[in-house]
Amino acid sequence: MNPPLADRMRPRSLDEFVGQEHLLGEGMPLRRLIEEGKIPSMILWGPPGTGKTSLGRLMAGYVGAPFKSFSAVLSGVKEVREVVEQARRGQWVEGIPTFLFVDEIHRFNKAQQDAFLPHVEEGVIVLIGSTTENPSFEVNAPLLSRTTVFPFQPLSEENLHVLLGRAMNDAERGVTGADGNPLALEEGVEEVLVGLADGDARTLLGVLEMSAAAATGEITAGLVGDLLSKKTSRHDRAGESHFNLISALHKAVRGSDVDGALYWLARILEGGEDPLFVVRRIVRMAAEDVGLADPRALSIALSARDTYHFLGSPEGEIALFEAVVYLAVAPKSNAIYRAEKESRKAAREHPSWQVPLHMRNAPTSLMKDLGYGKEYLYDHDFPDALAPQSYLPEELSDLQLYRPDTRGLEAKISERLDWLRSRRDEIMKKNQEEKSGSEGVE
Repeated sequence: MNPPLADRMRPRSLDEFVGQEHLLGEGMPLRRLIEEGKIPSMILWGPPGTGKTSLGRLMAGYVGAPFKSFSAVLSGVKEVREVVEQARRGQWVEGIPTFLFVDEIHRFNKAQQDAFLPHVEEGVIVLIGSTTENPSFEVNAPLLSRTTVFPFQPLSEENLHVLLGRAMNDAERGVTGADGNPLALEEGVEEVLVGLADGDARTLLGVLEMSAAAATGEITAGLVGDLLSKKTSRHDRAGESHFNLISALHKAVRGSDVDGALYWLARILEGGEDPLFVVRRIVRMAAEDVGLADPRALSIALSARDTYHFLGSPEGEIALFEAVVYLAVAPKSNAIYRAEKESRKAAREHPSWQVPLHMRNAPTSLMKDLGYGKEYLYDHDFPDALAPQSYLPEELSDLQLYRPDTRGLEAKISERLDWLRSRRDEIMKKNQEEKSGSEGVE
């Protein structure tokens, strides 16, 4: 039986591995350990579908070690002992430890986690634990102290596009149509699939495989929508998927067209779409396209969710119509949306700038001796609650990420922000002059 696409597309080398560049890029710490064959016991912590299992298999292959895998959901201490005994016998023969991959290790209780300790210490096994939960809270301290935690990140859209391209074009391992012939993607479908995946390669490849099994020649947006919709639109005779309909609703709201927004919302609900899916999109519209031009928009969208939860269908659906009308007539701003993108870009481009010493807490004497918290100024002790200090790394002191529009409340926010920035610059300049004068006197 042909294995699932996600299994077939597992990387066969580090160069094939997609994502986690902060760990596996050229010269990065985990990649160096793997290439040097110095792989420690570790915890791989991150969201599903980001390559944790694939990396565990790859690492064992790089050092030629046996690889054993089991799930903490299905296994217990008995299975751990059996695997460890096999590993011990294998070590006597081969002289190398077994790589033991434990999926969802956070589901093991304390006693089960403790069962690994002596075998990790003896070097009988190299433990590779996988978890979606913060290991600081879910993995016992003794086991945590004997492992290295490597955080995994959701796959970027660029990563997902690479994986999708491979699956479409790999004649040996990729997808073919229901007739066994190669497939193409209708224009725009690639973006739909990547958006649906939301950083999860397994989801991406699962939806692609399901779509390919029902397609001949081309995977269309309508096909993907039909496969994933909980209900098929009864009135959608033109073959439009719910993706097109929700896009139409979003764009009508963004364009302040009340009638268009109401029509598309009605089409969506009459077609049998899950109202909770619609509510989630309405909340997104409020944050993305109205933002602080009218902060009440987000509250009304969330109230629509609560009302629907309380009343259910069909009575609660009127709250969705109310929210859509409010969002459509509200002043529009995507300044928060732009600020989010700029902030994330800045964080990616400058991931290493340190928190200034004066902004760090100092709960221990050592940290105080190192200057943590030194010269921090409490803003409420100063006029206008503005202290003469910076809150960004020195290298980013001129960074401006939020640029409000001139519509709705953001016009007033813009005035306030201009005043704050100007006033802080004035205070900082005055403080610097006073410091310079003081140093001159000395």
